Amino acid sequence: MRAVVQRVAEASVTVDRLTVGAIGCGLLVLLGVEENDTAEDANYIVDKVANLRIFPDENSRMNRSILESGGEILIISQFTIHGDCRRGRRPSFTAAAKPEKAVPLYEMVVEKLRGMGIRVETGVFGAHMMVSLVNDGPVTILLDSSKLF
Repeated sequence: MRAVVQRVAEASVTVDRLTVGAIGCGLLVLLGVEENDTAEDANYIVDKVANLRIFPDENSRMNRSILESGGEILIISQFTIHGDCRRGRRPSFTAAAKPEKAVPLYEMVVEKLRGMGIRVETGVFGAHMMVSLVNDGPVTILLDSSKLF
């Protein structure tokens, strides 16, 4: 499972010109599920997202998590995170999980974060979405449950 985590001042997602999710200060998480992912991978991503110390403390140092800062999370499903561009010019998405596998793991991540008391908004799985954000910092972190980076 991979995630692109961006610290944002605000973020929103629209489908067919209708806003389906919006947050203020917090994290925008683009989440991609891989074919071999399990609940263990989802738990890894949940723990990392909830506890990443990328929010400023009283000394303006990145030292607080989303749990400590009281921020919100917008999670968007994005299979293209698993695009393999090592050969040719057209990405291969064979590593990305099919919806039957991806949806339950995506929903598991969302529910576990909500269970921690974090306000979590989402996009619409599989829809063509327009995502808007104001990246704060900018701060962008890449996570991979296989620990490839």
